Amino acid sequence: MAFIAHINPLFVASGFVVGFIVGLTGVGGGSLMTPILILLFGVHPAAAVGTDLLYASVTKTGGAFVHGLRRTVHWPLVGRLALGSLPAAVLTLLALNRFGGESAALNALISKSLGFALLLTAITLIFRRMLISRYAERLAALGDATVARLTVLTGAALGVLVTLSSVGAGALGVTALLLLYPRLPIARIVGSDIAHAVPLTLIGGAGHLLMGHIDLVMLATLLLGSLPGIVIASNLAPRLPERVLQYGLSAVLVAVSAKMLA
Repeated sequence: MAFIAHINPLFVASGFVVGFIVGLTGVGGGSLMTPILILLFGVHPAAAVGTDLLYASVTKTGGAFVHGLRRTVHWPLVGRLALGSLPAAVLTLLALNRFGGESAALNALISKSLGFALLLTAITLIFRRMLISRYAERLAALGDATVARLTVLTGAALGVLVTLSSVGAGALGVTALLLLYPRLPIARIVGSDIAHAVPLTLIGGAGHLLMGHIDLVMLATLLLGSLPGIVIASNLAPRLPERVLQYGLSAVLVAVSAKMLA
């Protein structure tokens, strides 16, 4: 009963909208949820990022479980990403801790990182097909050892970006893996990216929780709206044109990133 008394209908509605868009486009919720919390609800950037990281760890755990049952997770690939991302996430959290709780410097750093990550995500969504058609075959000629090293480096970059902004584990991670592993089926790319995101967002979220950056009631309220939104949109997605959805979302992300970087 105490939880029900603290439910904010606007948070539930926002969770539903974000879940619905994620279900339609497949783009990670951090690209949408974190800016909404900051720009519309005035949540401190650090609290918005930390809350969204735990939010992502919960939602992506279900996805990883399903992909695991379907055998669409390439576990050696997940291990390579994690080898770079998890240490990078821990080091980033230690660096953030030096800024102190809700300091202006910390919030400014997170806001700028979020703006950069949103812009990069929008560019990736727009030019993904061109990048893959131009560079995937060239990267396919690289040796296995080189690809493995590049995968670890990709994981490290994602670890820093996701811990700072909660953005990057979805669109950016999938695009990087499509370039590095062009012969791997898309289902295994997506499954591997989701499986890798679970420990990364969990560690990032846990670190922000220890620093006092997370509102657990707000987190539960967002999940209350987002989970039904994802289910409903997932059933509608096959009927809607993917390119139109992605271009529309990219335009929104560019506008939001401009606001965050201003």
